[in-house]
Amino acid sequence: MVARRASFGLACMLVVACSDAPDAPSSDAGAMSEAVVDTAPAPGGISDPATSTAEAASRSDSSSVADSVEVVMTGSVRITGADDPSVGAGGVAAPSETVPCDTIERPCFERPDSLRGLYVNAWSAGSTRRMEQLIDLAKRTEVNAFVIDVKDATGFVSHRSTLPGVQAVGADQEIRIRDLPGLLRRLEAEGIYPIARIVIVKDPLLSAERPEFAVQDTAGGTWVDSKEIVWLNLYDEGVWEYHVEVAREVAEMGFPEIQWDYVRFPDAPASDLGRALFPGDSIGPKADAVRGFLAHARTELGRSGLGTRSTADVFGMTTNVHRDVGIGQVWESFIDRVDAALPMVYPSHYWAGSFGLDSPNAHPYEVVHGAIEYAIRRSAEVDSAGQVIPWLQDFTLGPPRYEAPEVRAQIQATYDAGGADWILWNPGSRYTEAALRPIEGWAEEPLVRIGSRIVPVSERHEALEAVADSVKKASTVPDSTPATSGN
Repeated sequence: MVARRASFGLACMLVVACSDAPDAPSSDAGAMSEAVVDTAPAPGGISDPATSTAEAASRSDSSSVADSVEVVMTGSVRITGADDPSVGAGGVAAPSETVPCDTIERPCFERPDSLRGLYVNAWSAGSTRRMEQLIDLAKRTEVNAFVIDVKDATGFVSHRSTLPGVQAVGADQEIRIRDLPGLLRRLEAEGIYPIARIVIVKDPLLSAERPEFAVQDTAGGTWVDSKEIVWLNLYDEGVWEYHVEVAREVAEMGFPEIQWDYVRFPDAPASDLGRALFPGDSIGPKADAVRGFLAHARTELGRSGLGTRSTADVFGMTTNVHRDVGIGQVWESFIDRVDAALPMVYPSHYWAGSFGLDSPNAHPYEVVHGAIEYAIRRSAEVDSAGQVIPWLQDFTLGPPRYEAPEVRAQIQATYDAGGADWILWNPGSRYTEAALRPIEGWAEEPLVRIGSRIVPVSERHEALEAVADSVKKASTVPDSTPATSGN
């Protein structure tokens, strides 16, 4: 198969790999998938919006630097300021039905026009000191949302659950957030939008108590992969119901949005998967199970009458790979069954050669721009497609060290690709404040990494041209898809 080239200002080879959002306190960020060469049509080029008067002023007066402001046209909507878009990614948002909220019964939240979020692990969310620090950070900067662990890959729910199913498996025995209703009231008062993250198929507690919910082994019993991980079987509707109940419980507490993570099948080597049985797989391909769960979850949450949004974290590779690589995530199959899809486009998770780059981790702007532009273009072809909201990298995994220029480059790339929303991931919930726009605006023009160069954000296009010239000299694109052992 001959790989086609992307033309977003760079000669791109769409070779990608990504993993689920790593779980705190230990990071899963190093988990890699095998490289996959895509054979789909390439996305279009990067547009070069007209320079606004504010940016022009910044070039003539170095003592007064603009907020990397540009004028961007999206359809009939005029957006002033690349850092302040007012429409959803690609104009394809499909929000769940909203209903009046009674502030006496539960906290009420209005979703920001442009979501700028941080991941908050359960231990941080349960710490008064850490939450004060994170809330203060949000008050000082553009941050307006927190993604909070309600149930992580340990299987424990973070709050005091009254659900019989949760109690039966012992998932209520490690309370990390002792007053979740109180935390939600505090976030309501501070104007911070909360999102409940719920991990699905990585759950050692549920799989131990209900082994019939797990992937089975051809030799009998529960299947365990070579990393000693037991996986729940997403074909099993018992798995669906357990997690929807948890989501419903926290929605009734006040969470306006549920974010499903690990909504997929194992990304294990073929040698491991040869022993795996998935009871229920006669109903269809794995992508059907992912779509089925997301459709079911959205419907069930809708029945509560709370207007709860339902979103899903997905591999970064789903943005440009058009086939199922074994985990059941195919963009067109799930994007119309969620209010938003959140591809994890961490540059550190891409193999050498991805996007035509020898070291993708050293090109945060180029990687994120290519992935998000492609996702938005694909979503535009699907009726009722959800928003595209990238998970961005605020952690270091290999060179270079990720600091403000690397993080800000990803944020700017999201805007330049047509996105409006983003969420930063750091497994310890410790973030680079210098990458975030201060609430009063930038005192100095922010810097971004473009390849090996650190440049003012207003000079990124010139820097990209230099990178494109160097990429043209890179090795030729392989003409076949390499064999995969994991994804």
